[in-house]
Amino acid sequence: MRKVKYSLFRQLLSIGVLIVGIIFFSLGILLPKVLLPVYERNIYNYLKQPLDIMNLDSDDEFITLEGADIAYLYITAENKIMVSMNLEDIIKATPKQILKNITESYGKFTYLGKTYYYNTSKNEYVTKIALTNNVYINKIREDILYTIFPILLITLLLITALIILWSRRLILKIEHLKEKVDNLDNDNYVDTKHYNEEDELHALSKAIDAMKVTLKEQDEYKNQMYQNISHDFKTPLTVIKSYIEAMEDGVEDREKAIQVIKEQVKKLEIKVHSLLYLNKLNYMKDLKYYQDKKIDISDILKKSIEKFKIQRPDVSFEIHINDKTTVFRGTEDMWEAIIDNMLNNFIRYAEKNVKVTIKNHRITFYNDGPNIDSNILNDIFTPYKKGIKGQFGLGLSIIKKTLALFNYEIMVKNEKKGVSFMIK
Repeated sequence: MRKVKYSLFRQLLSIGVLIVGIIFFSLGILLPKVLLPVYERNIYNYLKQPLDIMNLDSDDEFITLEGADIAYLYITAENKIMVSMNLEDIIKATPKQILKNITESYGKFTYLGKTYYYNTSKNEYVTKIALTNNVYINKIREDILYTIFPILLITLLLITALIILWSRRLILKIEHLKEKVDNLDNDNYVDTKHYNEEDELHALSKAIDAMKVTLKEQDEYKNQMYQNISHDFKTPLTVIKSYIEAMEDGVEDREKAIQVIKEQVKKLEIKVHSLLYLNKLNYMKDLKYYQDKKIDISDILKKSIEKFKIQRPDVSFEIHINDKTTVFRGTEDMWEAIIDNMLNNFIRYAEKNVKVTIKNHRITFYNDGPNIDSNILNDIFTPYKKGIKGQFGLGLSIIKKTLALFNYEIMVKNEKKGVSFMIK
């Protein structure tokens, strides 16, 4: 199906014309029909008034009655009919033809395609009838329309002009916003237009500016992260290459070289698994069923500590459980990843003590290593953001993103000696 292109200005103008057309249709056609009963009530009262004051003493006086738009019929008790001299000016019919259509005390009838209105006054001696055509109603309609339409037309023209001016200004603002969106990735673009109105479009303009800043920061962060990842992978690869060459040249012992290469391969494997796991978390965030899983983390915690005790036998590992339950939302694999990454980070910096406390349904990990620089404290959970002593990695980022899947928060706090990470 072919799409028809209409500019916003043309659409607004079309809507304005349509509104004007509807108003004219309503006032020109619908309003007269709606007001017709009102007009008819007025005309019945208009016909009744002369009948109430009419008190003729002679037939001749009645016959000579003339009116601009009302004719009269006078029927005596002896069925003698007298009419006013202007009857033929009002209706081209004989008195008998007229009387056949008069069946009520007041009403209207149609004769030869025209509408006539009547009202009667009757007593035991005489019946008086006042009759008129629809000229009176047409005149009222014309008077109302001639009064309303000029005012309405001027009002509509002013409204249309205001709509056109407003829509034109609105379109300029939208075009300006489009220009800003088109230049989101253009660092050389300078926005020179400013609007004084604090409206929704101004808020959208500010949001676009903020988005441009965010996109630029994200782009810079990605470049830095790629550089850091490359460096992180390059170091073990360089070591592996060096030991292979040293082994081939006979400079390094074969067994020692193979041992070093295995260690570096294991480091690379851990880094690759961490990257894959972090990427996996981005896809898992929309899977709500993970939030319904629950697991007792006490056994996972003990097993993880046993693993890391071997790496740092000089560090004391303590577990303090002051809660009746150690059940938390999540799965065994995810909590194992959280605890392992936390303890792996701790054994780098802890001096003598690592302590894990579960209290009030909160988990606190503490190590007595150096405090974290306040300049990097807010970015410590960002992937490959430089941390303590220039180190960078994925561990803390994996912890934060995994906890977010279960609607848990993690906070870091510098103690007088050491650092605490609190999960709540």
